[in-house]
Order: sequence, then C-alpha cells, then structure tokens
Amino acid sequence: MPARDTPMADRYFVETKITGDRALLVEEEARHLARVMRARPGDRVTLFDGSGVEYTARVTELRRDEVELKIVARDQIDRELPFRLRLAVALPKGDRQRWLVEKAVELGVAQITPLRTARSIAQPGEKALRRMTRWVIDASKQCGRNRLMEIARPQTWSDLLADSAAVGLRIYAHPGGKGQARADRVDPTASDVLAAVGPEGGFTPDEVDAARRAGWQPIDLGPRTLRVETAAVVLATLLAASHGVIQ
Repeated sequence: MPARDTPMADRYFVETKITGDRALLVEEEARHLARVMRARPGDRVTLFDGSGVEYTARVTELRRDEVELKIVARDQIDRELPFRLRLAVALPKGDRQRWLVEKAVELGVAQITPLRTARSIAQPGEKALRRMTRWVIDASKQCGRNRLMEIARPQTWSDLLADSAAVGLRIYAHPGGKGQARADRVDPTASDVLAAVGPEGGFTPDEVDAARRAGWQPIDLGPRTLRVETAAVVLATLLAASHGVIQ
C-alpha cells in the first residue's frame, strides 16, 4: 500500500526539541501513530515540540514504541494571544480539573498555577501535576497551539500576592460590592495579565483584604454563583475580549 502524501489528521507532540532534520516520537504518541492511525513509511504528519514551530514530517521507520521521522518543512505559526494571560485557580475536584485545563489551552492561556487558599479543596501532588501536563498536550494537539500552556508549581494565596508585584494587571474574581470592574473592560494595553479564581466558597475576608492591600483589582462576573472552572473560563474569555481577540 503506498504512502499517504497529504498530512494525516492528527498532530503529534515531540518531547525533545527538534533541532535537525530528524524527529522521534516515543511511547503514547508513537503507539497512536503506528497502531491507531496505522502509519506507513513515507506518510506525512504534522509535529510540534512546544517551541512555537509546526513541522511537516515523513515517517521513515516504525518500531515497537518509537516512530522515526524526517523533517521536510518548518513553519512558525503563531496561534497565541497577543498578551500573556496567566490563571491562578483553586482547583476543583475530579474531571472538572481536566475540563478546566482543556478550555484554558483552547482559550490561549499561557500558564495555570494551582492556588492554595483557606477554603481550597483539591491539593494537587506530583502525580496530578504530571496528569495535568498530559492534558495540556492533548488539548494543544486538538486546538492547534504550538506552544504548551505551563502548569506551574502550586502557590499559596499569600505567596502569589507577594510574587506578583511586578505584573502589569492583577485581578481576582470576587462577587458583589461597588466599584468592581468588568473583565471585558480592563486595561486593553496590559501585556501581562494575572487573574485569580478562588475556591467554591470564595476568598475569605482576610484574603480579599490582603489582595486589596497588594494592589489587586476585584472583578465581578455577574449575579449568579459560578463553579470554579466556569468562572476561570469566563474570566479568560472576557479578558481576551478586552484585548480585541474575541468580538
């Protein structure tokens, strides 16, 4: 059976940065290409390595848990937001974490920091962080991003406030109260935005007071109570809208 000259539908992530004219897929990525997609030598596929470059490659050799490929084209394709958007989120439990990660990748978020607050429920360990990174890769393959969203180390609320003093725009979702801004009307010139979403029970009065003293701006997402993952996605969407990305 002849090789397929049009690129196969799936994109594949290469764990090692591609520097020459060869690339190697390993383990899960290699098994998917070889066994599920039934690739053959000569087939063309699309690769990315998280550096922002998208590669067209041809399969040269298939082994048990490895697929070797030859790079035939490189394209610097930018599908990122025009500003750096980071989310600090008190993670929900279970499958809702995966949904949050996937949607954040699709919306162009650059980084998620699991947030530890007084009312946090989920406290991700090393295994959970590795699992979240795998979700980032899967979502990036699906949505076409060539840079991976970073899963940062967990931080406490107080540490986040202390470490973020130099960030251009710092906001946190907090319902009610006068004088709170709308997320789609924040400074559209901010090139670095850090947005925080608290746990199901919200930030405590002490945490809100600490944020105010640290210069953070509260954002009201409306009259209804949102789940953590919903609030994070809404906030990211409205911030993108404030920068003209979504209209």
